[in-house]
Amino acid sequence: MTSRRYLLACLVLFSLPAMAEETNWADRIAFNGDIRLRYESIEQDAVPDRDRSRYRVRLGLKAQVYDDIRFVLSLATGADNPVSRNVTFGDSFGVDDFGLELAYVDWQVNDNWQLFAGKMKNPMLRAGGAPLVYDGDLNPEGVGTRFSNDRFFVNAGAFFVEERSTADDTHLLHAQAGVRLALGGASELTAGAGYFTYTNTMGNRPFHFSSARGNSVDGNNRYIYDYANSEFFAELDTRVGQWPLQVYAHYTVNHEVVREDTAYAVGVTLGSNKKQGDTRFSWTYQDVEADSVIAAFNDSDFGGGGTDSDGHILKGSYMLRDRISLGGTLMLNKVDGFSANERDYQRLQLDIEFKFQ
Repeated sequence: MTSRRYLLACLVLFSLPAMAEETNWADRIAFNGDIRLRYESIEQDAVPDRDRSRYRVRLGLKAQVYDDIRFVLSLATGADNPVSRNVTFGDSFGVDDFGLELAYVDWQVNDNWQLFAGKMKNPMLRAGGAPLVYDGDLNPEGVGTRFSNDRFFVNAGAFFVEERSTADDTHLLHAQAGVRLALGGASELTAGAGYFTYTNTMGNRPFHFSSARGNSVDGNNRYIYDYANSEFFAELDTRVGQWPLQVYAHYTVNHEVVREDTAYAVGVTLGSNKKQGDTRFSWTYQDVEADSVIAAFNDSDFGGGGTDSDGHILKGSYMLRDRISLGGTLMLNKVDGFSANERDYQRLQLDIEFKFQ
């Protein structure tokens, strides 16, 4: 049994007996889920246009083992893709995959300190939610921690990336630290820095996907660089009248390469999408150079997924009801500039999403 599967098995065995001791165990379990239906259109130079319809389903539960410990479980479609839960309609009515998306223990050690173990929601801060380093669907496996008080915060994690039977394993180590500063009124500034590194990358094949997705590889399709990055990020939260406003930036550089080593994102979000009638708009500009980050794990949609891309992400959403939303995303990108095959890439997504909790 791999170390990853052993860890998940231990989490389940640890959680269930403790829950069984409680006479009111049913009151300690909360269910949640969502289904999203999507129309998508993709246009890029020298490639036929593509139109498709897709869906995503997620079903989860949160079980309060003790007052300070809870177990989180989630099942989702797109079971064999670390950075997407979408399934495309049109496979001759075949049965689609549905697999384990989350399985972790969340221990609230005290008012400020939290520990996670298992296959967890990513504990790392992504400024403005920008998918610069990690796709929003990426759920790492291992251990993580979060410390936070009124002013300071620290996020850290040690994650299993790839277990190998005939070579050293690859792990991801990531730590962030930052501050939150009240600026008066409704304004707050969050700013910080971090460092992350992958072990045993150079000389191994690209993670998960058979394609390097923009990263540099040799003639045998093996990474030719390691990845060790510093990062800097900031979010300014304020209001314009009754509208929440966030301005954000995220920057990272890979110290293991001498060119194509930098990625950054800047953007702004106006509005919210919490209750019926809410409207939210956002704009993000990203520039992700070829070897700035691991291409298997950043945004699966921007530029078609991976690195060596830059351009705009425009989003809008409207809450029809408290748990029903309409949304749209338009990506206007340029891809493959480093490989001397630069071309335009456009992607339009129209969504309707239903949630329960």
